[in-house]
Amino acid sequence: MAPQASDAQASDPDVAGLTFEAALGELEGIVSRLEQGRASLEESIEIYRRGEALKKRCDELLAKAEARVEIISVGADGAAKGLSPLDPG
Repeated sequence: MAPQASDAQASDPDVAGLTFEAALGELEGIVSRLEQGRASLEESIEIYRRGEALKKRCDELLAKAEARVEIISVGADGAAKGLSPLDPG
């Protein structure tokens, strides 16, 4: 059975404090290491688990950012009239 992302997050509590850029950068490094195939099986499993936690962190941060994105309503004169949610539905 594959480990759950929440299990990976629990084993790497420091992931919760990472910025999106830091988490993504580390995740890219893990993907590169796994693709190279130079890590032992045990090391590969551990870095894969960390990668799951990093992916979950990135997903959470992207969801939060998406929720804050707003569309600026522009009037006939080209001036901003106000803000509306990205997804009003």
